[in-house]
Amino acid sequence: MGDRILAIETSCDETAAAVVERATHVRSSVVASQIDRHARYGGVVPEIASRAHVEMLVPVVAEALVEAGVADDEIDAVAATVGPGLVGSLLVGVSAAKALALVWDVPFVAVNHLEGHLYAAFLEEPDLELPVVVLLVSGGHTLLVHMEDHGRYRLLGSTIDDAAGEAFDKVARFLGLGYPGGPVIDRLAAEGDPTAIAFPRGMLDRTGEDRYAFSFSGLKTAVVNHVRRHPDVSTADVAASFQDAVVDVLVTKARRAAREVGAKGLVLGGGVAANSALRSRWVEACEEDGIRPFVPSRAMCTDNAAMIAAAAWWRLRSDGPSPLDTGATPNLRLPLAG
Repeated sequence: MGDRILAIETSCDETAAAVVERATHVRSSVVASQIDRHARYGGVVPEIASRAHVEMLVPVVAEALVEAGVADDEIDAVAATVGPGLVGSLLVGVSAAKALALVWDVPFVAVNHLEGHLYAAFLEEPDLELPVVVLLVSGGHTLLVHMEDHGRYRLLGSTIDDAAGEAFDKVARFLGLGYPGGPVIDRLAAEGDPTAIAFPRGMLDRTGEDRYAFSFSGLKTAVVNHVRRHPDVSTADVAASFQDAVVDVLVTKARRAAREVGAKGLVLGGGVAANSALRSRWVEACEEDGIRPFVPSRAMCTDNAAMIAAAAWWRLRSDGPSPLDTGATPNLRLPLAG
């Protein structure tokens, strides 16, 4: 039941569809980016994003079916991201998925976008042994999650202000580097000295309940203040030092969590997982600690529908089909173990 799933992902500014079998075999994965439409505004404009999804969704779904080499009647279930995300964008994908499920007379599966990121790892490493600690870092989220088993998660820590991806975007905007900020800072940092400026490591040495909490707002402010005090400073050095501070906090807290819970692996996920410095430091840390690292391909870091299909496969088996009156929930949280 439900072995071949068509999934739709429209939570933000990428229109995506994919066909995946048994949560591990990607038959197709199509992503249409809207970056060019939003770049001039320095960030995602919700109204533009939802209109673009309406325009692009049908051809993207059609391409995913053609690329997978499957006909309509060979799809066993249709899934869609129902949150978190931009409500207008989410509604486009959810409505389309429900319509297809009705027309094809197959189950509809509502998927949490954050849970999708957790399952991106299993698309490329199906034999990943649980439990693992997952660091999920994206534009809107910085979460440290103990994945105890399929569908069983414990939130160890999250950001109390800006997410890591937000900090990259805000610093890039201040430095006049454009949008999105993550890739451009990554490229520029390669030309700078990461030890040039001693930027603060927010909440790095906390103990107790908030030992796995993150804060990047102070770091962003420190960058702004430093550049204003030193207008002739090398932008590459600022980028490299800022990036080093972010990566240092992320890796230190993740490896600390893995040791504490006895995780068998340390998994990286989310859009910021495409960052070169984070990827290399992640693997180095795991090798030093004797734990299995997993760093997804860059295609699986960013938003895509294949990871939504993988999560849907597990959800369909544990919870069954989702009701067709399921709506979009823009502030949806990760379902946690009781």
